[in-house]
Amino acid sequence: MDLENAGLLALTRVGSRRVVQISAGFMIFFSVLGKFGAVFASIPSSIFAGLYCLFFAYVGAGGLSFLQFCNLNSFRTMFILGFSIFIGLSVPQYFNEYTAIKGFGPVNTSGRWFNDIINVPFASEAFVAGCMAYFLDNTLHKKDSSIRKDRGKHWWAKFKSFKGDTRSEEFYSLPFNLNKYFPSV
Repeated sequence: MDLENAGLLALTRVGSRRVVQISAGFMIFFSVLGKFGAVFASIPSSIFAGLYCLFFAYVGAGGLSFLQFCNLNSFRTMFILGFSIFIGLSVPQYFNEYTAIKGFGPVNTSGRWFNDIINVPFASEAFVAGCMAYFLDNTLHKKDSSIRKDRGKHWWAKFKSFKGDTRSEEFYSLPFNLNKYFPSV
């Protein structure tokens, strides 16, 4: 899912497959008929920039909204959140400044493809912060039952399998009765 769709999902709270299918139909329609596509191409860049600001804000807020299931009064949770955000801002800043000064990233071998595999993800704030949060959350005292509740695992446990929640069938059913050919696991 790309960033714009994640922003629209957070903005509208509509995550249905039917909506995605209708949106895909609109995109195909507007791309085939050039006059309709020209209307969208004529939208000024400042409008697109404003929409990107809106979508980035909603993507960030949508990502942070998952923290509502965690105990934010716990030192462990606050440390993981704060340290992950700090590292997520610091490491990409280092990678970007190093690249701007030297002309290549901190990882510089004879294989350009390998350099890009390492340098590009570590220049992304979301990737670095997410990896750090994932690592810390899965290594710091995760076996204790009170920690399990602090992590919000008790709330997510019912969604571990498709049959765990009665709403799953309604939300994730395929159109035209295709569920009998492609059953959910």
